[in-house]
Amino acid sequence: MLWTVPLALLVLLLLQTQLCVCLRGLRAAGSSSSRSRNATQQGLPGAIIIGVRKGGTRALLEMLNLHPDVEVAKAEVHYFNVEEHFRRGLAWYRAQMPFTLPGQLTVEKTPGYFACPQVPVRVWEMNPAVRLLLIVRDPAERLVSDYTQVLHNRVTRNKPYQPLEELLLRQGHIDPAYKALQRSLYHQHLARWLDVFPREQVHVVDGEALIRHPFPELRRAERFLDLPPRIAPSNFYFNTTKGFYCLLSAGGHDKCLDESKGRPHAPLSSQAFRKLCGYFREPNRLFFEMVGRSFSWC
Repeated sequence: MLWTVPLALLVLLLLQTQLCVCLRGLRAAGSSSSRSRNATQQGLPGAIIIGVRKGGTRALLEMLNLHPDVEVAKAEVHYFNVEEHFRRGLAWYRAQMPFTLPGQLTVEKTPGYFACPQVPVRVWEMNPAVRLLLIVRDPAERLVSDYTQVLHNRVTRNKPYQPLEELLLRQGHIDPAYKALQRSLYHQHLARWLDVFPREQVHVVDGEALIRHPFPELRRAERFLDLPPRIAPSNFYFNTTKGFYCLLSAGGHDKCLDESKGRPHAPLSSQAFRKLCGYFREPNRLFFEMVGRSFSWC
C-alpha cells in the first residue's frame, strides 16, 4: 500500500497544474473584458453648439446625432457659463460627456454659452482647436420665442408674469435693457468669440433653413466637422401633425422633438413687432458683415 502515497501526491500535482491553467485563463478573460470596457471612454468635446438660445440648438444636436461617428451629451451641461459647475473643473465636465469609441466626435450643446462674456476664453483654454456651431434665426422671432418659454415656465409654476409688450417697450420705445432683446444682438456676442477664435472655427447654421429643409444644412455641418457624409435625405420625414420634420435613424427608429418645439408664440401687437424689427435692422447688418452672408429676417 506504500504506492498509494506517491499516487496521491501525483494526483495533487496534476490538480494544482490544472488549477493554475484555469486561473491564467480567468485572468486572461478578465483582462480581455477590461480591454473591451476600455474601448469606450469619455472625452472632452471636439465640437460645441454654443447657441443661440431658442434658435434650434436641440434640433441641430439631435440631427447631428444621426451620424455614426458622433456621440452627443444628452443634457445641457452649462459648464463654462455657470460658476458652480466651472469650479468643479475639467474632470467633472468630462464626466458629463458620452462614452465614445476611438475616432468618434463628442458634441455638447449649451445655448447659454453664446451670450456669456467669460465663456469664449474658457472654451479656448479647454481646447483651442474645438469647433463651434452657432445656429441663428430671426432675432425678433427668437426674442418672442424666448419670452414664450419663460412665460410657459412661470404659468406652470403658478408664478406671476408680465405681458411681453410691457417688458419690451418703455414709453412707447424699445427698452434695450430687456434681457431677451440683448440675447438677440448677435453681432455683440459673436465679436467676443472672434476675439478669441478664428472665424473658420465658427460655423453658422441657418435655423429657419434647418427646420424647412434640414438635409442641406446638415451636409454643410458634416463638412465643417470633417465628418464623412453619412446623413441622408432618408433620415428625415415631414410630420404633418406637428408641422415640422422628424428624424429617422439607420435602424428605423423615429424621433420627433418634444411638444415644447413649435409652441404657439405669446401675443405681441403688429405695431410692437414692427418697432422690434426696426430696432434690429442695424445690429443685423453688422452681424451679416461679420459672418459674410445675409438672412431673410424682418
